[in-house]
Amino acid sequence: MNEVTHDSFRVGPADPWSRPFFRILSWNIERGLQFAKILQFLRTIDADLILLQEVDLNAHRTQYRDMARELARALEMNFIFGKEFQELSEGSSASPAFQGQATLSPWPLSNGRTIRFGDQSSFWKPRWYVPHLGVFQRRIGGRIALAAEVSIYGQRLVTYNLHLESKGNDALRLRQLSEVLADRRRYADRPDFVIAGDFNLNAGEGDAANVLRGGFHDAVRLPARPTTPPPHAHAIDWIFVSHGWHSDGQVHDDVHASDHYPISATFPV
Repeated sequence: MNEVTHDSFRVGPADPWSRPFFRILSWNIERGLQFAKILQFLRTIDADLILLQEVDLNAHRTQYRDMARELARALEMNFIFGKEFQELSEGSSASPAFQGQATLSPWPLSNGRTIRFGDQSSFWKPRWYVPHLGVFQRRIGGRIALAAEVSIYGQRLVTYNLHLESKGNDALRLRQLSEVLADRRRYADRPDFVIAGDFNLNAGEGDAANVLRGGFHDAVRLPARPTTPPPHAHAIDWIFVSHGWHSDGQVHDDVHASDHYPISATFPV
């Protein structure tokens, strides 16, 4: 479960383009249920770094696709995929199904690994009295952050693609976020960091904002805009960067391909 998969479908030079900005996109794609619409949007956004959550692998509900690999191939990008859960109702013992996070880029990616949080909800665990049916969503595994490094215009970024727990309270989610922040200490050379994904809380206020203010900046800068559609419209998807770059942020609320909207931040080079 802690092994990552990776591959490269980049065609052409390692430097995919020359332009005065780079763009980061984060999106919970709801397992990839609307694959064609997801791919259509990703083709148009021209992102340098794409961080996706709820990415299926070999699941019945998404036609047994290797979602990360198929998206990377279609976009001619490199990718790293980390498994969050084995989905017990979506595969079999001979052909298991998984859900996780995927990081894609036309730039070189390296050193992918999963951080499986020490604090987890017990909600998803299989129980003898709960059948393995899709409606109950029984799973093996736990929430993760997918760490990877990317070199954009020669600048090294360490990226954390995270999905904090949807079950439980904000205190649990803050403990998971703290594990990501603690992981930065392994990088003695102090590179720039990106923390992005589905936080399942409003990180623009309260304790989460206080924790992140110790070295991180909200790159989307739209704290009042919901990142999930009605009727449960919440601001729970975020992009934070350790460098004080000026950024133009956007919630792409005209994209209806998931139960989350894509969010992006664009930075001058």
